[in-house]
Amino acid sequence: MKTIKGPAIFLAQFAGDTAPFNSLPAIARWVSGLGYKGVQIPSWDARLFDLKKAAESKTYCEEVKGTLAEHGLEITELSTHLQGQLVAVHPAYDTGFDGFAAPEVRGNPALRQQWAVEQMMLAAQASANLGLVAHVTFSGALAWPYLYSWPPRPAGLIESAFDELAKRWRPILDAFDHAGVDVCYEVHPGEDLHDGVSYEMFLDRVQGHKRACLLYDPSHFVLQQLNYLDYIDYYHDRIKIFHVKDAEFNPTGKQGVYGGYQPWLQRAGRFRSLGDGQVDFTGIFSKLAQYDYPGWAVLEWECCIKHPEDGAREGAAFIRDHIIRVAERAFDDFAGGNVDTAANKKMLGIA
Repeated sequence: MKTIKGPAIFLAQFAGDTAPFNSLPAIARWVSGLGYKGVQIPSWDARLFDLKKAAESKTYCEEVKGTLAEHGLEITELSTHLQGQLVAVHPAYDTGFDGFAAPEVRGNPALRQQWAVEQMMLAAQASANLGLVAHVTFSGALAWPYLYSWPPRPAGLIESAFDELAKRWRPILDAFDHAGVDVCYEVHPGEDLHDGVSYEMFLDRVQGHKRACLLYDPSHFVLQQLNYLDYIDYYHDRIKIFHVKDAEFNPTGKQGVYGGYQPWLQRAGRFRSLGDGQVDFTGIFSKLAQYDYPGWAVLEWECCIKHPEDGAREGAAFIRDHIIRVAERAFDDFAGGNVDTAANKKMLGIA
């Protein structure tokens, strides 16, 4: 068995324009002081990272790793959540998602998609140059507006959406395969890959591509009322990245899964800081250890109540305390002995 690596932290929710959140050296010093050992880097945030430069220059990648190493940190993965989202955008969301793209392609969905694919190709090479083996992203969505459809969906609508999604992602998956890096989709409401069934629909269409892997985040499953422990049993061989994020679901007579268009603070389902929600992290860390999860435990902080700096500080200790140092031998080895074939046969009554 493997001991999960960590604690690590996703920097996207903390990057900002003021110190210590506005540069990689400064934010590295901050997270190291909290007890983190790894950082997951948002590739779109130029205050922390230059994706194009990383794809083109191994020297730059060594400099980035060196900056982190000065503070006892490693890169766990790069993230392209925003760029991956733009690989597939339903027209209903064009305006909302335009801000994720470079200014020169906004207002032009075709150019925006092309830019997003180019970003993913850069991420494949950058990950390879950094010596990483996994990468996190979103799938994007074409079918999401029809999730709970009225009038009823016409026959073939969802199938066509997933056919197109697979067509767009297949060249990206091949590029990551060439780079030796897994693409780990964060299964998430709002994406066409939002649960196990939708992931399998996609996986079938990319012919079980070995790089089409998963980021595991139980908080999104609490909000969907999906059994997040069973999910590990089904997909443990594809789970390569783990976001440690808490959530709670408290339905009322007025509100359930869909949230009634309310802000996060007033929804039945809400993200919370680690330890403040309902997720069974003891069960999760146990299952991941059981299945030899090969990666890091990465805090993704999102909470509608607690201050982010408090969430980050508490999160490091929370993850560290939940990581299981796996056993190197069975607990009852002391009572065992050498193989004695004759004795075994005698115990079984075999002549």
